[in-house]
Parts: sequence; structure tokens; C-alpha cells
Amino acid sequence: MEFDLGFGAGTQKLTVPDENLVCVMLPNPVLHALTGQEEVARAMKNPIGTPRLKQIVHAGEKIVIITSDITRPLPSYEILPLLLDELYAAGIPEADITLVFALGSHRKHTQAEMIKLVGERVYHEINCIDGDDSDCVHYGTTSRGTPVDIVRAVAQADRRICLGNIEYHYFAGYSGGAKAIMPGVSTRDAIQSNHSRMVEQAAAAGRLEGNPVREDIEEAAQMVGVDFIVNVVLDEHKKIVHASAGDVVKAHREGCRYLDKLYGKPIAERADIVVVSQGGAPKDLNLYQTQKALDNAKHAVKKDGVIILVGSCKEGLGEHVFEEWMTKSPDAHGMIERIQKDFQLGGHKAAAIAMVLENADIYLVSELEPEFVKQIFLTPYTSAQAAMDAALEKCGEEASVIVMPYGGSTLPLLQSVR
Repeated sequence: MEFDLGFGAGTQKLTVPDENLVCVMLPNPVLHALTGQEEVARAMKNPIGTPRLKQIVHAGEKIVIITSDITRPLPSYEILPLLLDELYAAGIPEADITLVFALGSHRKHTQAEMIKLVGERVYHEINCIDGDDSDCVHYGTTSRGTPVDIVRAVAQADRRICLGNIEYHYFAGYSGGAKAIMPGVSTRDAIQSNHSRMVEQAAAAGRLEGNPVREDIEEAAQMVGVDFIVNVVLDEHKKIVHASAGDVVKAHREGCRYLDKLYGKPIAERADIVVVSQGGAPKDLNLYQTQKALDNAKHAVKKDGVIILVGSCKEGLGEHVFEEWMTKSPDAHGMIERIQKDFQLGGHKAAAIAMVLENADIYLVSELEPEFVKQIFLTPYTSAQAAMDAALEKCGEEASVIVMPYGGSTLPLLQSVR
């Protein structure tokens, strides 16, 4: 069977022998009555757990909208015009609305990137800024001891509206919802404290109840106050197929249930070889982001198998602490030992990769220099086909293969352990 796997702005071609292929993890067939802006409009007219947005806000109030940065596929440019129109209808002038990009621990944007994310109309109508974690307001600490320090532009607003897309997250359960606040507009220390709980067993993809990371995030958001959210689920073409709006928890949960219908993929058994792609740009901009697909793929590979990770990574590793851990560690296992003694944000993703390497080889198909890839304990390839040929040689001609073309969004659910 032939595949065109997303790779940056293009694709990587791959042929897998039919006799080896046991599963292709594509989105489940779910009927979409509405898509795009029509679906967003439907959700905003039918909020979950709150009144309509125009009934929440009042003239004279300062409004802040928090949206995703360039590393996320959220089509803010589709959501924001509808959101602004509703705010204007409620008597809120342009001057009283600020849009803050939730950077978390990521780099700042160029002007061109901001315009690409929100569209020309929105960029020129309202003030659009990057979150500045050097200027924050302290709210206290959560019951788990996480400091709640929030970007001042967000903290000083009268109303806070959070946007996001929902997909599986390897230790917060799902993205979206309160993650716009934590880690979106929080300090590095706060993010580090929250993410340190990733080592707990209950911090897992697809899990909300009892997940210490998600519960800590939502406690922080409750302390800050979120008045309204608009979250969307995207299909494999990055098009909006579902939206939920309203309460920061209730609307988020409704979106998570929809995601499970679309992207939860039961499997009878693990495979010898798993091929996984993030689906292309912007999700595979760097290894820091591409790692998310790897962490989903680990649920589908057999012990001592091979994961072929397909991602451009044209901007390199993507985060300085992550890079320091990946390039300075004497071996992969040392990163696991280090995270248990000294949790560091950025290092957590290095340790996550190391944990996968404990059970499987990782063949990285990327634009990174081969010698550099070897230095970070992965096996380099420039083409998915070359990686597949090598994996079949290692695992045998009868090796079973699972292909995950949209690995960051697709979660293998092993039936025998559910």
C-alpha cells in the first residue's frame, strides 16, 4: 500500500507490503453536519455551561482573548472574526479587546506569523501581542504547590476568553480547555512545576479523571477565572469538524468526547514496526513538537520493535533545555534517571524520548543532519522508504506494520489492557 505522509509543507512517499500491513490509523468515520465557521457559529450560539458570550460581557469591560501560537494548528483566523462580531454586538469597542498569543515556553512571533495566525482583519482591528512571562501577576499556588503567575495583560482583563484545539496530550490527557492559561500564559517556573507530574502513572494520554497534570491546570484556571472558551477538533486536513463553546471544563469535556469518537483507535495487538507522522507543518516544525506523535506511537509498538518517526524538524530541536539534555547526556537512559532527580521543563521531553528508546528503536526521517541525529540517540534517515526497508531488514520479512499518518491526533487503544 502506498502512503503520502505529511512532512513539513510537503510529503514523504512510502510503500508498505500489503502482507505486512495490519492497520492504518485514519480518523473514524464520523458524520459532520457542519464544518468550519458554520460549526463554530453553531457552538457559540449553543454554549455549554454558560450564557451566550454577548450576555457575559458588558460595555466598558476590558476583554482579553488567548489563542494558540505558531506551533499549533488552530485556525484562529476562522474563529476570531465570529468572536469579534459577537463582542462588538455586545457593545465592546475594538480598543477594549486585546489578543494574547499563548507562548508557554515557546519563542516569540514575527509580525508576519501573527498575521498568518489571526488574519489581516483581526490583526489590524485589535491589539495582538505575544504573552510576556517576564511581566506577570501572582495569584497564589494550587493545592499541588504550582505557582500561578499569569501574564499581566491576561490577569488585568475583566473578561478572559480562551481558544484552543483539542487533541490527545501525552501527559495532560488532552490539549485545549484550561491549557490556554497553564501553560499558555504562565511562567516557566509554573509550567515546570505543573509538568513535573508527568512521571505519575495517571498522567497519560486520553485520561482526565485523576490526572494530576490536568487537575492542576484546571485549578490554576479556576483561580485566574476563565469566562468563555471556544475549542475545536480538526480533521486530518486541519479543517474544523467540531466546536464546543462555553464553560472552561464542561465545554472542553464535550470536545474531548468528540475527539475520542474521531481519533481513538482500538488495536488487537502491537506491531513490530510503527510508522508515525505528525501530519506535516506546523506540527513537525521541530523535534520538540514532533515528539508528540512519537509518544502516541509508543502505545502501538512491540517490545524491541521499531518506530519510524516522520517529521521535518526544519527548525531543529526547538527548545534550549530540551536541546541541552538531548545533546549533552552521555546516554539515553541517563535522561530518565536525571528527570527523576531534577525535573526541568524541556528535559521532560528528552526523558519521554528516552523512555520510548527503552522499548524500541527510533528511526527519525527528518531534515536534520545525520550525524546530529546519531548524537541524540536516534537513527537518521532522509526518506521514509529507506527507513522502512531498514526496519523490515531488522525485524524480518514477516514483520507486522502499523501506519499512523496523523500521529499527534491518533491514540492507539490496546484492547487487551482496556
